[in-house]
Amino acid sequence: MKLTYKARRRWSLVLLLIGLPLYIVVAVTMVNLMERPPFWLELLIYVVLGFLWMLPFRFVFVGVGKPDPDAAQDHSGK
Repeated sequence: MKLTYKARRRWSLVLLLIGLPLYIVVAVTMVNLMERPPFWLELLIYVVLGFLWMLPFRFVFVGVGKPDPDAAQDHSGK
């Protein structure tokens, strides 16, 4: 099922404004359940988790920053 441009924009906002903060809380909680690791290991864990959260949602973010490809083209040069 392919999402439209508007749907991808909306879902990207939901993921960034709601999903990402929730993921951060879960990640910090999970790391705090362990005995505090050394600084470099904790930093590595957060960097890896920071990239992992977006992998399943790559298709939502692709092309969201570009103009709507389905919008009517204005040929007046504006």
